[in-house]
Amino acid sequence: MFVPPPEKFRIHSGWGSTVKNDEMKKEASAEDWLGGGGEMGKVIRSMDWSRTPLGPISSWPQSLRTTVSLCLASNFPISLAWGPRHVQIYNDGYWPICGAKHPGSMGQDFTECWASAWPVIGKAFERALGGQTSYLENQRMFLDRNGYLEETFFTFSFSPIRDETGKVGGLFHPVTETTSRMLNERRMRALRDLAARTGKARTIDETFTVAAQTLSEFELDLPFILFYQLDPQGKEARLAAHAGLSPGTEACPAAVNLASSEAQPWPFSEIVRSPEARQVDDLRSRFRSLSCGPYPEAPKTALLIPINLPGYERPAGVLVAGVSSRLPLNETYRAFYDLLAAGVTAAVINARAYEEERKRAEALAEIDRAKTEFFSNVSHEFRTPLTLILGPLEDELGERKDPLPGPRRERLEAAHRNSLRLLKLVNTLLDFSRIEAGRAQASFEPTDLSAFTAELAGVFRSALDKAGLTLTVDCPPLSGPFTVDREMWEKIVLNLLSNAFKHTFEGGIKVSLREAGDHAELEVTDSGVGIPEAELPRLFERFHRVKGARTRSHEGTGIGLALVQELVGLHGGTVRVKSREGRGSTFTVSVKAGRSHLPADQAGKARAPSSTAARAAAYVEEALRGSPDAPASSAETGASVHAGPRARILLADDNADMRAYVQRLLSGRYQVVAVPDGAAALAAARSDPPDLVLSDVMMPGLDGFGLLRELRAQGRTKTIPVILLSARAGEESAIEGLSAGADDYIVKPFSARELLARVRTHVDLARLRSAWAQELEQANKELEAFSYSISHDLRAPLRHMDGFAGLLAKHAKDSLDEKGRRYLDTIAGAAKQMGRLIDDLLDFSRVGRVKLRKAPVAMGRLVEEVRRGLETGGRRISWKVGELPEAEGDEALLRQVWVNLLSNAVKYTGKREEAAIEVGACREDGLGIVYSVRDNGVGFDMKYADKLFGVFQRLHAAGEFEGTGIGLALVQRIVARHGGTVRAEGRTGEGATFSFSLPMTGAMA
Repeated sequence: MFVPPPEKFRIHSGWGSTVKNDEMKKEASAEDWLGGGGEMGKVIRSMDWSRTPLGPISSWPQSLRTTVSLCLASNFPISLAWGPRHVQIYNDGYWPICGAKHPGSMGQDFTECWASAWPVIGKAFERALGGQTSYLENQRMFLDRNGYLEETFFTFSFSPIRDETGKVGGLFHPVTETTSRMLNERRMRALRDLAARTGKARTIDETFTVAAQTLSEFELDLPFILFYQLDPQGKEARLAAHAGLSPGTEACPAAVNLASSEAQPWPFSEIVRSPEARQVDDLRSRFRSLSCGPYPEAPKTALLIPINLPGYERPAGVLVAGVSSRLPLNETYRAFYDLLAAGVTAAVINARAYEEERKRAEALAEIDRAKTEFFSNVSHEFRTPLTLILGPLEDELGERKDPLPGPRRERLEAAHRNSLRLLKLVNTLLDFSRIEAGRAQASFEPTDLSAFTAELAGVFRSALDKAGLTLTVDCPPLSGPFTVDREMWEKIVLNLLSNAFKHTFEGGIKVSLREAGDHAELEVTDSGVGIPEAELPRLFERFHRVKGARTRSHEGTGIGLALVQELVGLHGGTVRVKSREGRGSTFTVSVKAGRSHLPADQAGKARAPSSTAARAAAYVEEALRGSPDAPASSAETGASVHAGPRARILLADDNADMRAYVQRLLSGRYQVVAVPDGAAALAAARSDPPDLVLSDVMMPGLDGFGLLRELRAQGRTKTIPVILLSARAGEESAIEGLSAGADDYIVKPFSARELLARVRTHVDLARLRSAWAQELEQANKELEAFSYSISHDLRAPLRHMDGFAGLLAKHAKDSLDEKGRRYLDTIAGAAKQMGRLIDDLLDFSRVGRVKLRKAPVAMGRLVEEVRRGLETGGRRISWKVGELPEAEGDEALLRQVWVNLLSNAVKYTGKREEAAIEVGACREDGLGIVYSVRDNGVGFDMKYADKLFGVFQRLHAAGEFEGTGIGLALVQRIVARHGGTVRAEGRTGEGATFSFSLPMTGAMA
């Protein structure tokens, strides 16, 4: 046997060892390039790649190694598909995209891994294998990465990778998931459409219907929508609107009896008991026949969200919204549902407010209709006796054979003039009532408007001459006749001339008529006292008079200019006014030529003058009753265009272009004040509160949210509607804005129609609320005046009762038996009690009308004077009066406050052996100085605290404690007029404390 030499053996052994070491070093160096790479680097290094089509890592070509190394080193989501079997390798950035498929997706055939997305990505993949790069943006696809098909969006590319042979060895696949952004944009479109469309709804049912119709267009996020309206008692849920499910099915019943013990399809009863959102997860087992779009698989989950309205204990309704079977119900998706419910709730609030306003308007319209009918009836009834008065008067005044003596004639002429005036007033009321009732019948006929207008104006020449005024008539011939109702035109011209004459004392009046295109324009210009700018918006309002205006006469119906506007409107024309106080006014009436704009059945035929034809003499006689040099009077004249003044919008935005754009959009309809930041907006709002604030969110210094907080913190500005504008399109931002107290939240970019619609809605609602408040205030004033008048008139008979009772007691008391004397004492006592009641009523009604005479008031001195006046010799009263700060107010009224509070304390401690009354004061933030009166009397149950300050409210029988039930109501009214508040605290049998606050003066603050 051959034995090799030892040295050869050693050489051979050394060579073998060297070869083995070289192979090991080669394997090790092959894995060096896989160092790092994050978590996916670890996964790749730990895998046995020899079991994959790629083979062991040591056999990978350099092109693959380089590509994998680049992929792992990048933070951008990247995947590779290598070789004929498209083996997938990806980095840490791509890992979340794989979802639950990881780690099995590492090394998997790319086409198998993403088979669910192949309808979208397949062609791009094949083109890249052919050597052509493909790039696709925001592609919608369904991925089976978490155990279900999930709706997703991606921007990605496929690029070919050349291997050592120059052929396509694999594909480079960078990708960005845009699901969140695309879903947010889609959901914000849904919210915008919902707000824009439901903003026009006028009833709650219409709101639900429009909302369901709108949201049915967004079935990818809302596979079904149900709106159930709850009755006020919470006993029944009625299906108001639906989308995605058929009504009457198991999941969409027409009505649900919440009082029944039977199982309910949806947990409505739970929401009624606790108005919070509920999640229902077992839909497929709960409703075995559930079927709806947009996917073959039915939703598994739904959310029930109550529609809670401010001030209501129970929800107005419930929103049942399906959750997409191909989307995860994450926080963003939930926020969308919350914002959806908030939008529907806002629309319901607006609709309910509109319904309430409509009902109130209908009630007011019915009252107005009844009043108009009354005016019409009364006017008709007046006409018969007036005819019988005017006829004989005119016969007597026209007698030629046996003319009347001078004095008798003057008396009859005065009667005739006033009869004519009364007829004019009656005719005016009748005309106006006919127009209001829609029964005005016009007869439009072609008329030489220049000649007719000049003739009417000339009627006033003698009156102006007597007053030392000039009359200029400038009515050149027009190109042709204009179609007007002659009687109505007569009233238009004569009312305007009469109004001008009434308020002009120097200079003169000019009447002119000109053609302006296809219109004729009548101008009546005077050099009179003019109209204050603040009164112009109300000038054509019926019964409105300008207070303090200098005028020739206090007489008139107050509807002359309102009638002018109505008559011009029946001609399809317009009337407007320009005026400067102290310089005069110009009224311009514009009517259109032709007859196409007039009712066909009223145009083209003339009529004989009717009984309502204006009597020019009556206008002139009424005008002449005023002296040319009459002193200024308190008469009031005409009022405002029914549309009212333009609303003021305060716009705040730091971007000059955006500010100019929004201002341009709004300025056609509103008066817009634009400022560049929140601080300037706050200053402007405090100085002159606008009708609405439109503010950007992101601004330097004081931003939109800061401005909102400041506005809501102050009483003068806290009710101003605020709309926030923002470029932050996330749902969370909108929720944040609405939660902060904004009335609306508009995301940029927005459409002009959307902005105008939302601004108009909030301005109209604010004006309705304001008008409502003003009407209530006016009604309250009228009630005060009525009670004052009644109380005042009751005093005279009461004095007679009291006086005759006294005389009877003085002269006949000895002749009366005991029963008679008792009756007499009862009469005298009742008269005194009624006298006190009348005095209190007069005080109560007077407080609302008397002008406050504010001055510093020493409250300590005032209390001491009142206390001395209440001292009674037969009772022990322990008085404790602390230091009382000086107040600013009307001393006489504040004395009444102390008289009522201290006399109440004395009265209700009458059953105590020793009464204790304590008077004090303190300062409280937000209230100013709080004065209090505490006693140890009978007290009261706190559940009646709200009744104490009402008129005629008593907690004790009249026989137990005397009083009229007006004193505390008077206290509240006086304190309220001083800008303060009142409150009461007490316990039965343990006494009471009555407090009132007054604002601190500058010195005290």
